[in-house]
Amino acid sequence: MPKFSRRAIAAFAAAVATRPATAQTVHGPVRIIVPYNPGGITDILARAVAQQMTAQLGTSVVVENRAGANGSIGATVVARSAPDGTVLLLGVTDTHAVNPAAMRNLAYDANRDFEPISNITNVPLALAVGPSRRELQDLQAFLAAAKAKPGGLTHASWGVGSTSQIAMLRIAEATGIELLHVPYTGAAPAAQALAAGQVDSMVLPAGAAEALARDGTIRILATLSPQRLALLPGTPTLQEQGVPLSISIFQALFAPARTPAPILARLHEAVTQSLKAPAMLEVLRAQAALPSPTTPDGLAALVREDQEAWGRVVRAGNIRLD
Repeated sequence: MPKFSRRAIAAFAAAVATRPATAQTVHGPVRIIVPYNPGGITDILARAVAQQMTAQLGTSVVVENRAGANGSIGATVVARSAPDGTVLLLGVTDTHAVNPAAMRNLAYDANRDFEPISNITNVPLALAVGPSRRELQDLQAFLAAAKAKPGGLTHASWGVGSTSQIAMLRIAEATGIELLHVPYTGAAPAAQALAAGQVDSMVLPAGAAEALARDGTIRILATLSPQRLALLPGTPTLQEQGVPLSISIFQALFAPARTPAPILARLHEAVTQSLKAPAMLEVLRAQAALPSPTTPDGLAALVREDQEAWGRVVRAGNIRLD
């Protein structure tokens, strides 16, 4: 009978003990809940991620849109789902940083009801004016016009309490201007109103702004990124123009709380590998974005930072969504 050292026996026992956990995997199909309507940047990103994760996981990954209440309806669906890795959330700054500050009766806890998996990207934003204020050639002219007549310039957003509205509030706070807010029920209607000259200005995703600016429909005055964007190399940042702000929107993947660690690790591996695919990089490029994967702890830290930065503006502006 062969003899085994005490170390070998311990190693074998540890291996046996961990076999059920390491064998634990995601048994699909997997649903990624997008808390917004189809066709927006979050939906487009989620569908690209789902396609790549299908290949990585070897099981079907599909997108389900559950829009409403600034993303809180879809987020609540995931928070209440079984923690088995088959229902995930494409969460954003709105769902995890704005809503906790703006909703007294939020049906989920942004920190306790989710397990962070990985950030996907940080969507850069841009400040633009439409044809109604074609004469405003640059940021300084825009600020001068706003200061000359407080509340005289309008700005669109994709809803009360949206990151679009709050980003503009942060610009207004930093520059001492006052604008009239005109909320719309989604990013596409708001951008269309800007392009049609129905509103004067808007903070919108840089990729969408670039698409509208190609034929001169709108004019981009600044990007809100820390450095100039490859998609808009000729457009200066706010910081270059004397406004000490850098603002973006995170888009990240979350699972329900209490999802087992081996499943979270498998999902993290799948999404980070997905971000290396050429097709995925092309989708991000169109959004003027880059892949920005993190560890779960890194995503949790990002959420906390955004909760502080965005929450402060929400509370100062007394923005309520319920």
